[in-house]
Amino acid sequence: MAAQVAVTTSIVDPVRDFYANALGSFNLLELARQCAPQPILLYASTNKVYGCDNANVELRDGRYQMADAFGYSEKTPLSFETPYGCSKGAADQYCLDYHRIFGVPTVVFRQSCIYGPNQYGLEDQGWVAWFGICAAFHKPITIFGDGNQVRDVLYIDDLLALYEKSIVHIDRLQGQAFNIGGGPAYTLSPNELVRMLERKTGKSVAVNYAQWRPRDQKVYISDIRKIAACLDWQPQVDPETGIQRLLGWINDEQESVSLVHEQLRLGK
Repeated sequence: MAAQVAVTTSIVDPVRDFYANALGSFNLLELARQCAPQPILLYASTNKVYGCDNANVELRDGRYQMADAFGYSEKTPLSFETPYGCSKGAADQYCLDYHRIFGVPTVVFRQSCIYGPNQYGLEDQGWVAWFGICAAFHKPITIFGDGNQVRDVLYIDDLLALYEKSIVHIDRLQGQAFNIGGGPAYTLSPNELVRMLERKTGKSVAVNYAQWRPRDQKVYISDIRKIAACLDWQPQVDPETGIQRLLGWINDEQESVSLVHEQLRLGK
């Protein structure tokens, strides 16, 4: 379940965000509770449940870095910030509690940045795909902040492989939360992605810089050791390969990407 996926949209319309994320997820949990047998429910949560802690972050070599090289673990204290963080965080906790109290086989995946083909990214969500689409269609990119903020990125095929494996081994995972992403090995900053796109496309990319978004993390990297230990799962597709595949899809589907993207931009 993903539902309303953008922090910026949640700030503009927090009521819609609540109904889509918190109440929508709660309704599904209630349906699952009343079913016999109860279905497996994998919840696509977010790294935003950990809030924005930039206290121990340093800018080194053109990217923000945190003290713990492994990144954020599941032991990190929760801190729901922005309407999006609150709505997703509430659903995150309801999923865990519906297993605890009612035995519903739920798993919570606190996901970092997911990208890949068939993602029609927009400026406020799906930044990796959005940057790729802009580069392919010669559109300027707006970077909010200085562009040195770092995220771990996970290619969609790796995430789907995890979902499939989780269903097979639900007994190992149910009732738990896991941080999911590319981990420390697969990270990118906006500035690094722009340079990569210029190198891969052979085209210059126009970039504008704007003010930081509210409560934006300067660095977020998923500590994926817990899920690796439980499922023997590791990301297989590195950013170089994943971005190349993304660009290949955009190139092969230029007409449909352009059409769908314009419809999404106009809110249709």
